[in-house]
Amino acid sequence: MSLTSFHLPSAQAAIPLPARIPPRLLQTDHRQRCLAQLRSKPNGLEKYIYLNGLKERDPNLFYEILLANMLEIIPILYTPTVGDACSNYSHIWRRPEGLYVTIESKGLIRDVLRAWNAGQFARIAVVTDGSRILGLGDLGANGLPISIGKLDLYIAGAGIKPNTTLPICLDLGTNTQKFLNDPLYLGVRRKRPNTAEMDEFMKEFMESMTEVFPQLLVQFEDFSTDNAFRYLDMFRSQYRCFNDDIQGTGSVVLSGFINAARLASSTAGTALSDQRILFFGAGSAGIGVAKQLLSFFTLLGMSEEEARKRIYTVDSKGLITADRKGLQEHKKYFARADYEGGPLTNLADIINYVKPTALLGLSTIRNAFTEEVVKIMASLNTRPIIFPLSNPVSLCEVDYSDAISWSNGSVVFASGSPYKPVEYEGIVYEPGQGNNMYIFPGIGMGAILSKARHITDSMVEQASIALAGSLTEEEQSSNLVYPRLTRIRDISSQIALSVIRAAQKDNVDENALLRNLSDEALLDYIKAKQWQPCSLHSSSRL
Repeated sequence: MSLTSFHLPSAQAAIPLPARIPPRLLQTDHRQRCLAQLRSKPNGLEKYIYLNGLKERDPNLFYEILLANMLEIIPILYTPTVGDACSNYSHIWRRPEGLYVTIESKGLIRDVLRAWNAGQFARIAVVTDGSRILGLGDLGANGLPISIGKLDLYIAGAGIKPNTTLPICLDLGTNTQKFLNDPLYLGVRRKRPNTAEMDEFMKEFMESMTEVFPQLLVQFEDFSTDNAFRYLDMFRSQYRCFNDDIQGTGSVVLSGFINAARLASSTAGTALSDQRILFFGAGSAGIGVAKQLLSFFTLLGMSEEEARKRIYTVDSKGLITADRKGLQEHKKYFARADYEGGPLTNLADIINYVKPTALLGLSTIRNAFTEEVVKIMASLNTRPIIFPLSNPVSLCEVDYSDAISWSNGSVVFASGSPYKPVEYEGIVYEPGQGNNMYIFPGIGMGAILSKARHITDSMVEQASIALAGSLTEEEQSSNLVYPRLTRIRDISSQIALSVIRAAQKDNVDENALLRNLSDEALLDYIKAKQWQPCSLHSSSRL
């Protein structure tokens, strides 16, 4: 029973409450009671389970508490705690929450989708196949919490209406034997399909999504590296879709890097064009981010070829070179053709060779950035830029406290997961977090309101530039590379505005009315569309 229905106006306060409601309940702050219950839980997973139950019992109260306590609750609903929720989902499952579309539904996918009753009102779906959840690998049907958590962030971050969201897990089997052997595993008990079978399934799925939910934006999430690139390339020009691991991560890192490079260059007295970036990790996220960071250099006037030469990539075999045999297709673009010599496999040796100004980690290798690595970066740069972006914290390349102490406080730092401020030699340092939540809610909001047919590269790039420019004077004076997350709705509104304008410039928008609005009027329109829990505010019409 939702308590929202008992938030009576004062004129009705004398009406007796149902006997099951305690008589003095409305004279207490039930939000504080729920927060106390949440905080009493012994670990993150138990807190996740509690919040899941609260959302079922009273979704408006759940979102009201989320909006008022985002810094505390977001790490529970998403990284890092959502990783534990996914790993244990078959054992903590309580109730139906999203939609499973299984490989066994091939040929009937339209009928499966129609079981979700949002229909014409559905606006955004987060779709995962569970094959590469965070850095945890193939979790199969256990991946659904990723889609659920991401949509909660759309709701909190941009004000997307909850009843227009659709969390989907494509259950195509799993290659993780321990799940196939687990008697409580919730998913289809088979190995994953080959490429041809999966292509057939994905084509039917996307065709069906467009037919059943004609106004829907699809965000792909946590597909395996090859499939992430494959299906983004296959569908991006046909459907309204994007891949957050490739485009969202790239956009948010580009934004942070723009501000980090400004800090580092101004301190060192060097030109922004002198930046040289080394990527440690060359999966879908790593290469996706690297391609997005080409924009940093092209915005400075470089050609794409000149920009490409400023970026180096490293995988498990070392520096990626063009002469390596059996090189995966997605790694070829940044493969170095100018290196002569034997394979470079040690990260410290690679850094000494490349002499990068920035080291970005998307490897999911815990503590890969050793004390030696950080100290070499600090010896090469006045303000070394080090972004360990792997999620969750248990897979992060270096902890913030170590990066600060090993660099004597000179590091410009942003991570994928949250870290607390660190005091070093009497100075408090505040970390940046390259959280995709800064980007994807605004991209989604802008795409929905503009009714964009496709998500173009320009829309993603302009989202990044808008984020980079959203810092307040106080945030800039604190040497932050990202704004404070507590301002996420204002930030998402600014990003949505830039996304809408980019969609209009690319002629992919179908909401022509927005073209007639000034930027100020459009920003007001976006903010008016942001949903608020109805216990406190009237709902929007998104």
